[in-house]
Amino acid sequence: MKRAVFLDRDDTIIRNVPYLGDPARVELMPGAREGLILLREAGWPLYIVSNQSGVGRGLITKQQVRAVNEAMEEKLGGGYFADYYLCYAAPDDPYGAEERKPSPAMLQQAAQEHDLDLRGSVMIGDRGSDVMCGKNAGCVSILVLGHSGGDDVEEARKEADFVARDLQEAAMWWLARTEGEL
Repeated sequence: MKRAVFLDRDDTIIRNVPYLGDPARVELMPGAREGLILLREAGWPLYIVSNQSGVGRGLITKQQVRAVNEAMEEKLGGGYFADYYLCYAAPDDPYGAEERKPSPAMLQQAAQEHDLDLRGSVMIGDRGSDVMCGKNAGCVSILVLGHSGGDDVEEARKEADFVARDLQEAAMWWLARTEGEL
């Protein structure tokens, strides 16, 4: 079984624009490209795990989410992500509640589809739901600060295995922790 790095998208890799559907507005977060390069060069498979409730709320379409993801890939130079796991349900949608972070369902699906070892993997994101998603799946969890953070950032700080200022610092910590283990 392989180990992996799971990443939130908004305010971890790209700047959060609420319900972003316009690819022209995609802007990389400071340290994002550098962190992803470090992880990729070390051989870690990277997976996006993101709640995209704007679709469930009727504010954006799945096609717009795909266009934003493509713009992100283009700005990064392409070839970074092994797969995307997206939950389109609104928070109050009873049919999507079992998939939305902090549920571990998207990580478990990725593990099943790609033969991944969740206990040896890490989840990196900017919200408590990201930290708890990783914890609920048995992963190490890293909180990236300096972004939207949400109302739960103080609780997330307590739950996270490491708190980083950006994705580059998160990647450096993870690589130092796992040196020679991949």
